[in-house]
Amino acid sequence: MPKESNQKLKLLYLLKILYEQSDEEHFLPMSYLIEKLASYGVSAERKSIYSDLEYLEQFGFDIIKEKGKNAGYALLSREFELAHLKHLVDSVQASKFITEKKADELIKKLEGLTSKHNAKKLRRNVYISQSVKSINETIYYNIDTLHEAINNKKKVAFKYFEYNLNKERVLKNNGDDYIASPYSLTICDENYYLVSHCEKHENFSNFRVDKMEKIRILDEDIVDYKTFTDPSFEIADYSKKLFSMFSGEIKDVKILCENSLVNAVIDRFGRDVLIRKETDTHFVATLKVSQSPTFFAWVFTFGDKMKIISPSDTAKEFKNTINKVKGIY
Repeated sequence: MPKESNQKLKLLYLLKILYEQSDEEHFLPMSYLIEKLASYGVSAERKSIYSDLEYLEQFGFDIIKEKGKNAGYALLSREFELAHLKHLVDSVQASKFITEKKADELIKKLEGLTSKHNAKKLRRNVYISQSVKSINETIYYNIDTLHEAINNKKKVAFKYFEYNLNKERVLKNNGDDYIASPYSLTICDENYYLVSHCEKHENFSNFRVDKMEKIRILDEDIVDYKTFTDPSFEIADYSKKLFSMFSGEIKDVKILCENSLVNAVIDRFGRDVLIRKETDTHFVATLKVSQSPTFFAWVFTFGDKMKIISPSDTAKEFKNTINKVKGIY
């Protein structure tokens, strides 16, 4: 690039240097700014750099001058504070549905939003219990396609697979397409799920997005979920009532719990859950949940500290489930 063109880019190069190499702990001396600009083919005198720094400040950049032993200039305020970036990096590292390759790409992009010094602080080891990274790179394209279908209210066709004992993918539904009306995407137990209505089932069907293949948007409008649900039903509340996205009949279930379990109930169902004191040692919580094996497993986790008291058929089904488990031991 001609030298004259480089001179026209001086202000941008100066901002680049400050952005990448300065922060609240690293101030850049004037001599260093002159040297770095020269490496980009830009010659600059102190006076012109002073003017450029003033222009950047007037434009809104938070440029601070440090005096004394560590005299120099630094760009402080940025779009993301270091603490925000750390939270984002931790979330990416801990996310099960983001592959290792994609996680590394995302973290490198996040590192580019701060100085090179702070970027080193973002490389941290975060260990999430029983977290296993996805190996399906197509999940990102699946999510984009499904969002497009949801926004346009169009049905989708796709293949769906599971693994056999040899860890090989086996297509379900005899390899034929599933046809579904997509309503929303939700994250549950660190996995992405599509909430939909499938032509093979009367009610909602939930599909793991990382197990979907060859997704196509069809030129056919979705089935409105209001046609097979209660008029007051809202799709946004649907996943809150499920356990591990296992579908089941939605019921108002009452559980009798020891007071020590109040945090566990609130953690799972939120602060809006209906709770009333039963005795000095117990409370009753009313839950709107799907009657599913995973809900029963959650109740069983707390042993004799939690008991399903209504409806009676749910309590009976839970007892039958326990007896079936006992029968195999």
